Amino acid sequence: MFFVWPKFLWLMLALPLLPALYVWLLRRRGKLAVRYSSLGVVRAAAAGRHWRRHVPPALLLLACSALLFAAARPVARVPLPWARSSVLLAMDVSLSMRVSDVKPTRLVAAQEAAKLFLRDLPRNVEVGLITFAGSSQVAQRATLDRAALVEAIDGFQMQMGTAVGNAIALCLAELFPDHGIDVGEMTFGGKRQGRSLDDKDKPPPRQITPVPPASYTSAAIILLSDGRRTTGIDTLEAAKMAADRGVRVDVVGLGTIEGEHTPAEGMPIYLRLDEPTLREVARMTGGEYFHAGTAEKLRSVYENLGSRLQVQARETELTGLLAMGSALLTLAAGLLSLLWLRRLA
Repeated sequence: MFFVWPKFLWLMLALPLLPALYVWLLRRRGKLAVRYSSLGVVRAAAAGRHWRRHVPPALLLLACSALLFAAARPVARVPLPWARSSVLLAMDVSLSMRVSDVKPTRLVAAQEAAKLFLRDLPRNVEVGLITFAGSSQVAQRATLDRAALVEAIDGFQMQMGTAVGNAIALCLAELFPDHGIDVGEMTFGGKRQGRSLDDKDKPPPRQITPVPPASYTSAAIILLSDGRRTTGIDTLEAAKMAADRGVRVDVVGLGTIEGEHTPAEGMPIYLRLDEPTLREVARMTGGEYFHAGTAEKLRSVYENLGSRLQVQARETELTGLLAMGSALLTLAAGLLSLLWLRRLA
């Protein structure tokens, strides 16, 4: 904790004077009561010794303490609701996702975990969905419509290949449409044949000034993959693009770490998870890496991501909160005084 106006902390030295003043007033009132012989005054004096008589002044003392402390404008790191506006889920739909080492299959487990994540995420956070295999596609642009997202998740179609870098780059293209990020150009370069009408409307690549990793607070990427890159943009090149823009990438590695090259229906599938590269993606971008070898673990990972994304510790000025607390204490003191003592004291 620190203070914007620390010099006002000297006002706290006046607090001990308030209890002393209260004690002096009580003694003075007691001396005045001795001068009267009225029975009602004696009863009032007896009532004045009751513990409830001291509660309203004690609350007023606390209220004054809070106000004097607020005058120094304290700032502290406190947990607050997540301030980011959108999350992009980049999910692997390569053929290896049909393997059943994660029950019932990797794909079904990933779909159920993603839907659980959507259910627990605050309703005011937009979510977009990117799918990737040999190429990457925007399955659903960032939206608040959870039903549309669930429909997109249920409609996954598996393909050959794993282009992890393409998925990250496409997420960045969605987040920064004015940066001129062309995933197709980055993938094929000069070999790309022709340009579509949409390409002509895209801005040219924009030179950016790198910012600290994870400093972009308007969005985040959650990447799930069960394999290693077999095509497309280099994964770490795409991670550097995200890091330079301050975009955090949390990575979930799904399935087998120690696997082997295994055929399925006549087509080879890589089962081995490229964990070192995925860990490096998380490290470069200021994110976290999670390994999920079972459906239960995968659900747990998404639950933890949801809870971590919903609350963040941020430096926040507490002046308003302390002022509100002081007002409530003052109100409580007045109400209790009227209720117990039939007057404001």
